[in-house]
Amino acid sequence: MWGWGATFPIKRRRAKRSLESSLGRSSMDPTREGRVVIIGSGLIGCSWAMVFASGGFQVKLYDIVQEQVTKALENISKQLKQLEKTGMLKGLLNADQQRSLITGCTDLKAAVDGAIHIQECTPENLELKKKIFGQLDLLVSNDVVLSSSTSTLLPTKLFTGLKHVKQCIVAHPVNPPYYVPLVELVPHPETDPCILERTYALMKKIGQSPVKLTKEVNGFALNRLQYAIISEAWRLVGEGVISPTDLDLVMSDGLGIRYAFMGPLETMHLNAEGMLNYCDRYREGMINVLKTFGPIPDFSGETEQKINQAMIEKTPADPKHLNARRHWRDECLMRLSHLKKEIKSDGINHL
Repeated sequence: MWGWGATFPIKRRRAKRSLESSLGRSSMDPTREGRVVIIGSGLIGCSWAMVFASGGFQVKLYDIVQEQVTKALENISKQLKQLEKTGMLKGLLNADQQRSLITGCTDLKAAVDGAIHIQECTPENLELKKKIFGQLDLLVSNDVVLSSSTSTLLPTKLFTGLKHVKQCIVAHPVNPPYYVPLVELVPHPETDPCILERTYALMKKIGQSPVKLTKEVNGFALNRLQYAIISEAWRLVGEGVISPTDLDLVMSDGLGIRYAFMGPLETMHLNAEGMLNYCDRYREGMINVLKTFGPIPDFSGETEQKINQAMIEKTPADPKHLNARRHWRDECLMRLSHLKKEIKSDGINHL
């Protein structure tokens, strides 16, 4: 349970090492100077810790309950060992070396001292996150990046009014970040441009795929696209056009395969003689189809029950079955990630 009741003195210390020096270390040494702090030891926090450790960074995993920290570190150890066993471990260090880079902490002041980057990963609650960043605002130096993993909360809601607002940014990962590399970087209107660039460089250094949003928008980019798909999927099932099982097949064995290697815009470009030709061919048809879309569903009622029944027939909604299916998903994602890296290294994307 999260309970952020403590208050902290305003005394601040300069970070011991800058982000620039940490990124400029010799490639001969897979470990890097500087420490990254993860605030929150849940699933996202643990996955972020593993990502940063795979990039050779020291990681301090913070939570307010020691039992939660201990459990998180144990789970991380198991995951790293399993990844190493299956040949899916990221980075140049072995599992033991990566695990040695991750330590736990229940003292926020001690955790952030000397940090170059702080990644907040607490539950998606605005007041909770604002409280945490308010505490961090009293503790951090002027050269540490304050980053949130929020998937929906706008930077102006999170960071406005902080003394260190120029150092604040949203770095929204895709769950789970260890297996899916995309990170959406969303600055506050007052964020210093160099913070965006530093965070972008850091994400690239640890093997993620950062994208920059030039301004904030509800849902950012990924969730706006995801919700559009979910909304139409819900309508198609609700109107009896297609079953929930077949609807998922449309994505997994259709659009999903295509979109695993290129986005919708490049798909348009390649599905005709270039983008202009595609629009000339399909503009009218696209508009006519889009005009038939219905209102936003309420995601409840009879359709909710129909979809739920189809889902639990495939994967019962209990921890045992859900975790087993998630494990299968994560392994598939990791294998796909490796395949994509192999394809890129072969130069196919640069023909």
